[in-house]
Amino acid sequence: MSSAPRSPTPRPRRMKKDESFLGKLGGTLARKRRAREVSDLQEEGKNAINSPMSPALADVHPEDTQLEENEERVMIDPTSKDDPKFKELVKVLLNWINDVLVEERIIVKQLEEDLYDGQVLQKLLEKLAGCKLNVEVTQSEIGQKQKLQTVLEAVHDLLRPRGWALRWSVDSIHGKNLVAILHLLVSLAMHFRAPIRLPEHVTVQVVVVRKREGLLHSSHISEELTTTTEMMMGRFERDAFDTLFDHAPDKLSVVKKFADGVYLVLLMGLLEDYFVPLHNFYLTPESFDQKVHNVSFAFELMLDGGLKKPKARPEDVVNLDLKSTLRVLYNLFTKYKNVE
Repeated sequence: MSSAPRSPTPRPRRMKKDESFLGKLGGTLARKRRAREVSDLQEEGKNAINSPMSPALADVHPEDTQLEENEERVMIDPTSKDDPKFKELVKVLLNWINDVLVEERIIVKQLEEDLYDGQVLQKLLEKLAGCKLNVEVTQSEIGQKQKLQTVLEAVHDLLRPRGWALRWSVDSIHGKNLVAILHLLVSLAMHFRAPIRLPEHVTVQVVVVRKREGLLHSSHISEELTTTTEMMMGRFERDAFDTLFDHAPDKLSVVKKFADGVYLVLLMGLLEDYFVPLHNFYLTPESFDQKVHNVSFAFELMLDGGLKKPKARPEDVVNLDLKSTLRVLYNLFTKYKNVE
């Protein structure tokens, strides 16, 4: 029995050379070229920032190395971000902003992401200064910068007469430069005597990456964000209290008795000849906040009595800042020394 003839097995179509080799080669070369361009860009960025005290590569975002000619990026070294003082500074400023804006139902979670467009800064300044800025809500980059320019000009009008160094700009704030944003917030907190205690001597290591003639160049600097509370408040000139501290520091411990605010409140009642209801203050304060409440209340009584607003902050008195306490007492002495 003869078997049925088998049908011929179909052969695959023979591809032309340009399809089978040149075509594949062209696609492969294109992919390799793109990959090499990306690799070169990444390597260029690494070379610019891969040096002692530079950020870990894992913390460098792609946009930090993809710069236009003469453009620069400013980054805080990750080791500085991990410093407890730096973390405390950011935390204190965040809590302060949220406390000021609580009635606006605004919650700031990340300074550089929430403040760069000027909208939150506008609300913060309006609340602190009791003013109203004529700016519009906008999402465009040009509109954001124009708004930010208006807000920062209002800030500058407040700070320039007081001799503050303005270490920020529209571009740095809008560029989410955290160092510039922190400088701005610290200045505002000091100018408006915010009821907070900023950590002193906070310094960060900063990496500046700049593109020149197609190449990235980096530099490293130390940036001082805070000094001492006294210096930041602008008390640079020595006065009689400094001399007193130089010659008789051991005789000044008596002012510590005013640290909880109770004596200050009772003293204002005696000087102005009225009884202070006990429910208005804590007669035996136990917590820091209760003591701050007492001193703040005493300051209100001083304003009602015709005194100028004390230069000291309630927190300074509670924290046993002797010079601050002495200045408060001296103002009382000056006003009431001739009262019979």
